[in-house]
Amino acid sequence: MNSTSYPQAVRQRPLSRSDFKAFRDIPTRWMDVDIYGHVNNVQYLSFFDTAVNGWYVANGLLDPRTSPEVFLVVETGCHYFAELTFPSVVSAGLKIEKLGSSSIVFRVGLFAGEEPETAAHGRFVHVLVDRKTRRPMPISENARGILSSLMT
Repeated sequence: MNSTSYPQAVRQRPLSRSDFKAFRDIPTRWMDVDIYGHVNNVQYLSFFDTAVNGWYVANGLLDPRTSPEVFLVVETGCHYFAELTFPSVVSAGLKIEKLGSSSIVFRVGLFAGEEPETAAHGRFVHVLVDRKTRRPMPISENARGILSSLMT
């Protein structure tokens, strides 16, 4: 092993409900639980995806079947603080940290029911693309107006 040093990771801390602009409830499912008795870590990213895309649909920004433009995930990551379980409801908090010309950087927080701090939170980056060509498209002014309600 060589003497290359790696940057030390900054320890993340849970966030509170006041750090988010909107919330979506997602029930946990029996299949989400692993052999250790808690929701498996891979499901957390599924919760991120469900919360963000559900918000798009609810706010008229996406029809998954017919929209000529769609959002694709280009980056994601998650920090874990407490277990989520079944049966329960996960409250997913949403906020937008950056709105680019074709990209959106979300912070998504997962809360166990009504708990005041995140059980997990992470970064979720979408790029708006043409459905057919998969090339980036600029986010329209109308969509920007809707998205801005989630800005920090």
